[in-house]
Amino acid sequence: MRIADIQDDIDHELVSKEQIEAKIKDIAARVSDDYRDKDPLVIAVLKGAVNTVVAFTQALSIPVQMDFMSLSSYGSGTESSGTITVRQDLSTDVRGRHILIAEDIVDSGRTLAWLVEELKRRGAASVEIFALLEKPARREVEVDVKYKGFEIPDEFVVGFGLDYDERYRNLDSIAVLKPSVYQGDEA
Repeated sequence: MRIADIQDDIDHELVSKEQIEAKIKDIAARVSDDYRDKDPLVIAVLKGAVNTVVAFTQALSIPVQMDFMSLSSYGSGTESSGTITVRQDLSTDVRGRHILIAEDIVDSGRTLAWLVEELKRRGAASVEIFALLEKPARREVEVDVKYKGFEIPDEFVVGFGLDYDERYRNLDSIAVLKPSVYQGDEA
């Protein structure tokens, strides 16, 4: 089996490492001001948001707690199944806490809308969202993203935590995957 260079599967870069770093730094400064006296809990949904939450929390100038959930609405394909499955729950009680969800991408909005409602149901004092990427063309459920990163076109993107079949998360930028990689011989 030949192991291909990751760049062989990339069509083009959409958002560079430098653009990501600058955007996260800018948003982190705003969040640091907004949450200065609120003792926020930053929640990331595994695995996709790991790179985003690490870079984001390191750029914050205020102390925060972090917790993680593993949710799934995707199998190994490129389309959301629409059913939310909790694979790993939070270890922190959110009751009375100011929650900031750090998300990699808002696609259909279904998973994020479910999560916001679930955190409110659990008694969170507030729930806001930071999304590094938004894909408005795919939106099925409206979610209020207070801290917005980049709006991207309806292309299949990987990198900076985003994957296709658990691969490409390690790219330091956001890139468009060649259709031949995920469509096989159909492309």
